[in-house]
Amino acid sequence: MSSGIIIRTFSYSQDWPAVLELWQTAGPGLGLGRSDTEDEIRKKLTRDPQLFLVAEHNSRLVGAVLGGYDGRRGIVYHVAVSQPGRKDGTGAALMEELEARLRQLGCIRCYLLVKYENNDALKFYERRGWEEMHLHLLGKDL
Repeated sequence: MSSGIIIRTFSYSQDWPAVLELWQTAGPGLGLGRSDTEDEIRKKLTRDPQLFLVAEHNSRLVGAVLGGYDGRRGIVYHVAVSQPGRKDGTGAALMEELEARLRQLGCIRCYLLVKYENNDALKFYERRGWEEMHLHLLGKDL
């Protein structure tokens, strides 16, 4: 991992603008939707704020992961690392810390979604022990 990377819990007042910019510029593999608005993120933080992590290098935000836990299963919503920080271990460090925090909560199974065309992300997760599940994904806006 790149020297000097700090992984810490997200702070809305300190980190939100930089995280939003990171998500918006992460590329087509990260899809933003209605649940990623400012109000929805604030609502998410009332549930399990310790599962929203950022990576800093030289006081600059270079990565973020947003996770969740419903008491039974964990989920990884968004992982993003700025272009200069990719392939230096920042994403791996974020995922390792998120997984550790999920285990501390008692989580024994976790899920994430990867877009079909995002082969780099698929390889990234597979190297870390994630396995493809052949399921139908269904969704509905409420």
